[in-house]
Order: sequence, then C-alpha cells, then structure tokens
Amino acid sequence: MNIAKDWIDYEIIDASNGLKYERWNNIYLLRPDPQIIWNNGDLELKYEGKINAIYHRSNKGGGYWQNLKNTPASWPVFYKNLHFNIKQMGFKHTGLFPEQAYNWDFMMDKIKKSKRQIKVLNLFAYTGGASVACLKAGASVVHVDSSKGMVEWCKENVKASHLENGNIRYIVDDVIKFVKREIRRGNKYDAIIMDPPSYGRGSNKEVWSLEKDLANLVDLCSQILSEEPLFFLINSYTTGLSPTVLKNLLTIIVDKEHKGKISCGEIGLPIKNSNLVLPCGIFGRWENNE
Repeated sequence: MNIAKDWIDYEIIDASNGLKYERWNNIYLLRPDPQIIWNNGDLELKYEGKINAIYHRSNKGGGYWQNLKNTPASWPVFYKNLHFNIKQMGFKHTGLFPEQAYNWDFMMDKIKKSKRQIKVLNLFAYTGGASVACLKAGASVVHVDSSKGMVEWCKENVKASHLENGNIRYIVDDVIKFVKREIRRGNKYDAIIMDPPSYGRGSNKEVWSLEKDLANLVDLCSQILSEEPLFFLINSYTTGLSPTVLKNLLTIIVDKEHKGKISCGEIGLPIKNSNLVLPCGIFGRWENNE
C-alpha cells in the first residue's frame, strides 16, 4: 500500500460502518465510503457537535448534504505549496481526492529531476489536482475534461496556486476524440496522466466504458508520446480492477516501444490514531530510467 501521508490540511480522523469522519482544513465532514466495513462505533453520535456536514445516501441513488454547522460554499486546503478549493458536490464528492497526493509527489519529483521542459497531457483531468502539481513543477500542461464545470474549477485551483501565468491549455472535449486529433496533428507529449471513470459520457454524449475502451485509449496515447517520454500514469477507482491489469496494459503497449520501469499498486490514506489505512484506489505507471 502506498500512503499519502504528508497532508497537514486533510486527515481521516475516524472510520466506521461505511462512514469516514474527516477534516478538510477547519471543516469537518462525515461521508460514505464502501471500503469501511468494520464497526468502530456510531460516528454521528461520537462526534456530535463537531461535524459541519454529513452526506446522506439515498435509496434511490445519489444523496444529499445535511449542513449541521456553518459550512462555506468553498474553502481552501493546501498540500505543501499547492492550493485547492473545496466544495460540497453531488455524490458525496468535494472536488479533490487527497490520496492522489502520492501521485502528485511522484510527478513533481520526476519533472523537476528531468532538467528539461516537460509537456504533460492530463486526460479525464477533473478539477486539476495533477495539472496544478505538474504546473508547479515547471511543466507545460494540456488539461482535458468533458465537463465545462470541472475545467472552470481547475482554472480556480490554478489561480489559487498563483500559477495562472503558467503554460496550461484547457480543453472541454471527449478524451478519445481529442487524442485522435493530436495524432493527426503530430503533437507529442513527454508525460501522460489519465484517471478514467468506469463509465461516462463525453461532451457530445459519447459513451465511455473502461472495460471496452481503456486499452484502445492507452494505445492511442502511446502514439503521441515523445521520443524520450518521462512517465505514463493511469489511475483508477473502478471496483474489482486489479492494479496488475494496469501494469499489463502498460507493459504490452507502452514498454514495447519505450523501455522503462513499470510499477503498480494501491494508494491509501492513514486513519488518525490507529494503524489502519483506508484503501482509496489503484495506479499503474510507466517511467523512464532517468
């Protein structure tokens, strides 16, 4: 398990019966998490009076936020020198996955050590955690997501981190269509990041299925890698998908043309005052031997 353990503004304080009690800067949330199948008491009762908001799931799908104390519409969290804006979203989300700090550290370290200008393509880029990290490390970034709202949120995070003068392009588009155009244009990238959903729809209602489409997308992306690529990182939150599957894809497709080091694994977050770790997702990555 690879643990994102360097947070100051975020922590999981407690976890029990499908819920996690967490601190985002000075805001305390109680949110569902399907990995938490153990019983460590009633968290709502245990932390009564100390919870800003609870996300309640609906039996019909989705859910809603119950604000118990004053919760701002948006508030900041910092990871090292990166600044992100947090908001209450549908489906329990806040606009940031703090476990990804493990990957941000990897990206920033590789970019800084490369001592050359690195061009990064971030696909399914969401609110731009990885985009901000790569910009901060000195890379140029192309940020692609099919949701205009998520791209606008990324712009907020970039500005909050004082990186608005950095070299970043924002693209609202279907990922596969965009990559195919980049192949035709002959554009190349030194690093590719992707965080594909299990299922999704593009900007023009294109249907995405990870099981059917991921291998094809990785193959397409391999065609826009530069002659000396730095890294290729795939994240996934798809239930039941093994990290080894991502490693196999990178071995068969990317390493065939660019020999390097391939690794995979789980990422997780520590639970305060315990020896427990909450598993949060998986990754597979190819990196050069620099």
